[in-house]
This record gives sequence, structure tokens and C-alpha cells, in this order.
Amino acid sequence: MNDKQHHPDDGEKVAALADGERPTLKTIAFMAGLGVTTVSRALKDAPEIGQATKNRVQLIARQIGYRPNRAGVRLRTGKTNVISLVLNAQSEIMGLTSNLVYGISEVLAETPYHLIVTPYSPENDPMQPIRYIIETGSADGIIMSQTQPTDPRVRYLTDHRFPFATHGRTRMGIEHPFHDFDNEAYAYAAVKSLVERGRRRIAMVAGPGPAHTYYWHLDDGFRRGLQESGAAPVMLDHWNGSISLDDVRNRTEMFMRQPNPPDGIICCTGGLTVAVVAGIEATGMKLGRDIDLVSKQTTQFLRWFRPEIIVFNEDVRHAGRELARAVLRRIEGTDPTQLQSLSYPEAE
Repeated sequence: MNDKQHHPDDGEKVAALADGERPTLKTIAFMAGLGVTTVSRALKDAPEIGQATKNRVQLIARQIGYRPNRAGVRLRTGKTNVISLVLNAQSEIMGLTSNLVYGISEVLAETPYHLIVTPYSPENDPMQPIRYIIETGSADGIIMSQTQPTDPRVRYLTDHRFPFATHGRTRMGIEHPFHDFDNEAYAYAAVKSLVERGRRRIAMVAGPGPAHTYYWHLDDGFRRGLQESGAAPVMLDHWNGSISLDDVRNRTEMFMRQPNPPDGIICCTGGLTVAVVAGIEATGMKLGRDIDLVSKQTTQFLRWFRPEIIVFNEDVRHAGRELARAVLRRIEGTDPTQLQSLSYPEAE
């Protein structure tokens, strides 16, 4: 194939974009001095196109902000080049959204795929956005979080043979792509950290509650740590569920004013931790003296907030990258058992 054609000078290149229209294959072809067919194949990394030509075409495409027309791509290939991140609005309170999106976007930036965030409120049916995506064909793959032990979304997507990956695991006997943080290991290590500081009455604030799989992983690690150490659990009844941070703060204060309060508390997110600390300090108690607190964090701020907090890190940005890779490989047909990964708590 002859790639040597007319190469426009800088003035002609500027003129090609002067009308402010969206860059197209024709724009790149004009600027590179190539035919449209050659440009199209170069952008697809076709083996018959020379590497120097590919490099030149791809550089121009990046410089002028070229993006394939989704409608055209869909007509030609049947694909949308869209990955939908379906998020419960509560994920923001849990400190997940921004870092998860960042990690996913890092991986998708090197592909033709675009990320669309599809939120839904805790009061709505979590199946609704899933059904909408499937019925409208508005994405090629789905990433979702807040998994349940028996998750109807996982069954529905599996039955429809639709590529997806979950931030969290299930307990329903269906093999599917996932990335998860080992919350059992975190809760176990948290109990051990408190016991090493002489704490013997330990409570756990586990977040949205037993409807979600990670709650049971936390509970398993919590109970195992208590059993091995001989420490006593302090149960916080009705603390888990869709309660506000204001409620957490007020309940903490009331609970800490009662007889025999815990001398150690484990929290599952930074947001909950701030509310719990506010409740503790409202009673006049001091962290590190009267009570110790362990939390995992997804951003580096808890030690700035209160250096006395015992911190374990959860890298949600890494989770985003792993989930993006998993759903892309699932789209390509990789077996789901090859697309399952865990990350582990790291103490600061």
C-alpha cells in the first residue's frame, strides 16, 4: 500500500480545523497526507499498515482530540464502545466513587471504550439500571458495586450472557469476574491491633449492613479475631443500614455515655470514622487514651484528621483498574474464573 501522498503545510492543517467541526477520519487523512482507508486501518492497528504510519496517524488523532463516532461504530460493529459503571448513590458516602472512576478511566484511556456512570438511589430497585442497559443496548459491559450474597443482578446478567464485573463477591455459586478488598482479613487485623493496645471490649461499625456480602466478610474476621484473642464483642444493634452520618455521630455519643462502653471500635470507612470520632469526643473522651479506633481509608486523610487513629489502606483506584481490565477481557470472551482478584489491607 502506498502511504506517500500529499503532506499539507501548517497553514493547511490549521485550515482543516478552523471551522470548529468535530475532527473526523477525513481530518486526520488530510493532516497526515493519507487516504481515509489507510487512516482507519492505522487507528485499528492493522498489521498491513507500517508502524511509522500508525505512529503518525495515532499522534495526530491524539493531538486534535479525535474520537470515533459512536453511532457509526455501532452500525458497523454492533458495539457501543461504552462501559457503564452502575453505582448506588451511597457509594459516595462510603468514599468510593472518585477513586473508582479514576482507576477505571486510566485503563479505558488506552482503549476505544468510554465510561458512563449510571447512578441510582438506595430507595430504588437496583435491577432498574441493569435492565435498562440490557434492554436498550446502551453499553458493552457493566461494572457494579455493593454486591449481595445472592445478587439478582449477577444472575440476570449471567442469564443474558452480558459482560460484567463486580466490585465485591457473591455467595450464590455463580462464577463471575470480580475484584474485592479482603474485608475479613481487615477486620481480623483490626481486632488484633486493638488487643495489642490492651483493648478488651470491642465494637464494629460495619456500614450499610447485612444485605451486602462485605458485611459478612467483616463479621467473619471480627468474630475470628475476638475468638482467638479472648476479647469481648460489644454489639451495636441497628447501627447498620441506610443511616446518615449525623445519626452515626449522635448514636455514638449516646452509646459512649452508657455504662461499660467499648474501649475499641472498628470502622469500615473514613466517612463513618469521622462521625464516630465526633460522637466519642462529644463525651469528653480522648482517642489513644480512653479508647482506640481502627479504620480503613481510601484516601490519605484520617491521619491528618486524628493521628491517633489506627489506619489500614484500601486502594480503590487499584480496584478500578482491575475491574476495567476484567470487564474488557470478559467482553473478549475470557473465562470468568480467570478474572477474579483480591487486594489486602495494608497498615500505615
